[in-house]
Amino acid sequence: MIRALIHLFYVSVLILNVCYGSEDGDDEPPSATPPVKTKWDLYLNEVKFGVEKYKECEQDVRECSCHRDVLNNDLKVWKDRGGITQELFETALGQKIGTHYQIIKHKLYRSKECMFPARCSGVEYFILKIINKLPDMELIINVRDYPQSPKYTDPKPVFSFSKVDSQMWDIMYPAWTFWEGGPAVWPLFPTGLGRWDLFRDSLTAEAKKWPWEKKHTKAFFRGSRTSAERDPLVLLSREEPDLVDAQYTKNQAWKSDKDTLGAPPAKEIGLEEHCPYKYLFNFRGVAASFRLKHLFLCKSLVFHVGEEWLEFFYPALKPWVHYIPVKKDLSDARDLIEFAMENDEVAQEIAEQGYNFIHDHLRMKDVECYWRKLLLEYAKLLQYKPKRHRELMLINPKDEL
Repeated sequence: MIRALIHLFYVSVLILNVCYGSEDGDDEPPSATPPVKTKWDLYLNEVKFGVEKYKECEQDVRECSCHRDVLNNDLKVWKDRGGITQELFETALGQKIGTHYQIIKHKLYRSKECMFPARCSGVEYFILKIINKLPDMELIINVRDYPQSPKYTDPKPVFSFSKVDSQMWDIMYPAWTFWEGGPAVWPLFPTGLGRWDLFRDSLTAEAKKWPWEKKHTKAFFRGSRTSAERDPLVLLSREEPDLVDAQYTKNQAWKSDKDTLGAPPAKEIGLEEHCPYKYLFNFRGVAASFRLKHLFLCKSLVFHVGEEWLEFFYPALKPWVHYIPVKKDLSDARDLIEFAMENDEVAQEIAEQGYNFIHDHLRMKDVECYWRKLLLEYAKLLQYKPKRHRELMLINPKDEL
């Protein structure tokens, strides 16, 4: 559909050239490449080239084909080094960079201490789902927000949910928040976001209530001031409320209105309450943002700010095909919002493609598949057979399994 819209645009330009000729003479044939005729040609070309280069993955739920490149990239450093020795693993374990897990004879064991019990529970849910398909292994899983193996030093065999690929060695795993232990949002989610399967249903249902033509033609953001990178959008909202509705809510460090740029904090809202708006902004937090996958399911156009921080499924999403990329300093934010407003059909098509990708290729079974393939490939890299550490406790399957 986007290809057809852009083709129609260029055909129209060519017809105008043929009808009116050039300023220097009507005899000259029309140029094969039409001259710039509108202020939006730059962005339309980005969309055109993005769509032309994009080839949608053919999902094989047994192979996690849509996300397999990420897995291969993260494990490559260990394959190149010939694997993970016991000495190297125990050295990393002694550095307290994550929670120690072992899988021995299809049973899961964990160190007694976990900094964030709900996050560990979210990790354990997926491992226990596939435990009977896994060989003996041991691993270090970081459930903190920030990755633990920077590239300015030797790599450590540690799993983290998010990273900047150019800066960290960490092996990415699907975050705990697909099941449990996501960011707490008071008073709506005091124990944190979770249950991706339930959000898939509720957001898809809400999107049906707000078809594109009924959505508010306005950019929208609600969130805490995790980073000052969000400030320009909030300030733009105060200057041009018809263009953007962006407000800060309280965060854990909030003490006064000074912490929300001089305005009272806005009321926290549910993810479903984002769906009435055509344009939804996503920012990173301390690391990658947990909300990105949710925003797509509103069938709204996602404006993704900065592209350094990743989760395992981000690389399969392509700019100008599934979302609109925005510079980290937001210097192009106003222009991009106006582009979307003045090219409504193109904006809608990108929104649809973003929705379709997340709906079709980030199902719970896709998450489970990634966990399975990741751990099976990782286990092949261990150069030793782990023996059970007696101080680790047995993690029993939960009732919901």
